[in-house]
Amino acid sequence: MIHHLNNLTERYAWSLRALLIIVGIFLTIGCASQPVTSVRTILDAGLNTVRVELDPDSSSNAHPVTLTPAEVGTLLRGVRASERRNIVHRLLFGQADRTRAFRKEEIAVLAGPLSTALALAESTERVFFNLSHATDQGDQETTTGWISIKGSILNLTISGVHLRHGPGPDISKYERQLPNIPETSASYDVLFEPEEFLVEASSSARFWAPDQREELQIRYQEALSELTVQPSPERGGKKPSSQP
Repeated sequence: MIHHLNNLTERYAWSLRALLIIVGIFLTIGCASQPVTSVRTILDAGLNTVRVELDPDSSSNAHPVTLTPAEVGTLLRGVRASERRNIVHRLLFGQADRTRAFRKEEIAVLAGPLSTALALAESTERVFFNLSHATDQGDQETTTGWISIKGSILNLTISGVHLRHGPGPDISKYERQLPNIPETSASYDVLFEPEEFLVEASSSARFWAPDQREELQIRYQEALSELTVQPSPERGGKKPSSQP
């Protein structure tokens, strides 16, 4: 009888050990399969931010990439934004004027950190940037976007170009039904000039993100070989002007 009980005890002990080993193996596999989501901040000055983050849409970016601040500035100077008008509006008032999506002062803030971020980014990462400053009217003006490079194509996604909203988080796009909350800025179009270096311009939106997103695919190497690369502007410590 005692011998039989000992056998049962040993069997249960071995079963428990085997179960613990199996659980440990699954836990190890699960932990190993979880991606490491590291965010590296390159610029953090007030509400101006540049950081390297995981790219949810690609794992085959051509990063790291060497672009000087002057080259980054030259590419940013070619990005144009204009108010999006429907056919009736265009018939009455014509096409909207194109203005620079990045002003001189904004390029001075972004060019160096974006150059550094692209040199540090890996194939599974992209570069995020956010520019924000107060206007003379007391509003906040924000430009936000992402940059990644695949082969000879620079992908630039912009979510808001000089978007004006009240101080603090812009909640107007989420709570339009509430009184006394302004509507968001008018929809916009984004292009790159000269357009011969623009592969595609498209609009996209995610159902969980109400922001408008404009995407440009630019043959950046060809553009840089043809455009005059101007010296990178120095940061003067002044806030960006509210005029284009």
